[in-house]
Parts: sequence; structure tokens; C-alpha cells
Amino acid sequence: MHNPIEDSFGRQFKTLRVSLTSVCNMSCIYCVTPGIIQQAPKEKVLTTSEYLEAIQKIHQQVGLKTIRLTGGEPLLFNELPALIKGIVELGITDIKLTTNGLRLLAQLDSLVEAGLKSINISLDALDPGVFRSISKVSNIRSVLDAIDASIERGLEVKINTVVLKGVNDHQIVPLLEYASARNIPIRFLELMKMGYLHYNESDYFFSMDEIVERISSVTSVAKMKRAASNTTTYWQTSKGMVFGVIANESEPFCSDCNRLRLDSFGNIYGCISASEGIDIKEVTDEALTAALQKALAQKQDYFTGSEISMKYIGG
Repeated sequence: MHNPIEDSFGRQFKTLRVSLTSVCNMSCIYCVTPGIIQQAPKEKVLTTSEYLEAIQKIHQQVGLKTIRLTGGEPLLFNELPALIKGIVELGITDIKLTTNGLRLLAQLDSLVEAGLKSINISLDALDPGVFRSISKVSNIRSVLDAIDASIERGLEVKINTVVLKGVNDHQIVPLLEYASARNIPIRFLELMKMGYLHYNESDYFFSMDEIVERISSVTSVAKMKRAASNTTTYWQTSKGMVFGVIANESEPFCSDCNRLRLDSFGNIYGCISASEGIDIKEVTDEALTAALQKALAQKQDYFTGSEISMKYIGG
């Protein structure tokens, strides 16, 4: 029986986002500070067995429904299939992955065989030049091939696009048409004030209303009701295309957020806007309960952002 860890808003932890590494093989301009070379973390990162132990302890206390594996870039975690298989053995079968897709094609079969059900693939542009200007890598073909292969393997596939004013906002409609041709949803993300953009995200900010307006210029749209605890509000176009917007700024979803975050060093965060993690390495069950209650108290009424980069707590 799970402990009733719940706040005054009725929020509980049911989804665990696990950042497997803070390292990434892209240097996207909304995540990595310009001019800074990414380096391996100096702190000791969790091993596969340590991740599984932490997940098991959390699951025993709160009854997790979903695990999302993310990063940094989670495909850089060497034992990813073994980790997925271990999570399934804990009794959690709703396992999802968020990736930039660069290394996905070579690993896809092993991930599906291990128990992966759903995958979100980041694609910020179809134009190779725009893609390169954002990610600082050139091989967009690897990502596009990985998307098609994931669909063929029967995974639930979604595309994530961070919209940046003056950089890729002209790619919104082409990306929507690309996703629609493959019968998969695309989610457009408002830029979040995280990391080095915490105080100046407005330079690139493109709002939910602007995203919807851009799509409405080519087809009529109807807003759908947001599902409880979902980060995304979806629209359907008159052409049958479905797209979502994750609007932390314009339309926060904090009131029913059920997410807990675990970073690669063994710290939990109850809110993406939390500036400090709570160490749960080698804690007793009683201490973990207290840590989870403290993490739940970090949840806010609206998104404020943090100076911590998303790559450390699950982008």
C-alpha cells in the first residue's frame, strides 16, 4: 500500500522523469550557453543498479504510473536497454523516452525489445540549415530516418519542437505537415526561462497564441480539452491534423502536475522551477518519505523557471 503523499491541491507523484546524463551530442542554443564547451560531469553519476534501486524505492512509496527517460541525451547512457528491462521487472510498463534521435536508429531494436513503448523525438526544423543553426550538428537525415523507423516498429511517436522567434518560427507549418503526413502528433514548445536564458528568454520567446495564429493562417483549428496532468493542450485542424502546444508561460499546467524528477546524481526535484535538488542516495524508507514530501512542497502555482539547465533535470 502506497503512502498518501499529497499536497493541498491534491497533487501526487505518478510520473517520474529520469535524467540519465547531463551530456548531450547536440549544443542547442536554448539549452547550452553560447561559447561553453560541454564537459562530462565531475560528480559521480548513478549506475544502472542505482537507478533501479532509486526507482523501486520511489515506486513503492507513491505507485508510479509512468517513467520517462531523458537527459541530456539518454541514448548516450550505455546500459539503456538493461535499465528499461529492469524498470519493466519492477512492474512499471509505461516507459517513454525523449531523445534528439541522432543515435536512435542503431539502438531502436534493442530498446523496443527491452520494453520501450513511446518515444518523443526532438526536431526543431526541417530545413537543414536552420536545424544546424539551432543544434550545431548537420546530420538531420539521421533524425528523420529514426522517426520513420520508430513508426515502422510500432512505437507511439511524437515530435517535439521548441519554437524560437526569428529562428525557426517559419518552420511551424512545414513541421505540422510533415508530422501529419506520418499520422503522428507534434508538440510545439514555448521557450522556457531555464539555464542561461532564465533572465532573457524574451529575446526568442514565441507564444502559444502566436503558434496557433501561424497555423490558423493556413487552416482553421479547434482547441481540444486538456487531459488531467497533461503538459500539452491539443488542437485539431479542419484538415484533420493534430498538434499540441506546451505553454509553460502562456497557459501553465502546474495545478495538476504529477511529475517528479530524478537527476543523474541521485537528487529529486518536485518542480521544474526548483533551484535545489534533494539527495535520496542511500536514504532509509522514512527519510525517502520526508524527501518526497519536501519535493512535493516545491511545486508552485505557476511556472517561474530556474537557473538550472534542462539537461540536468530532464529536458
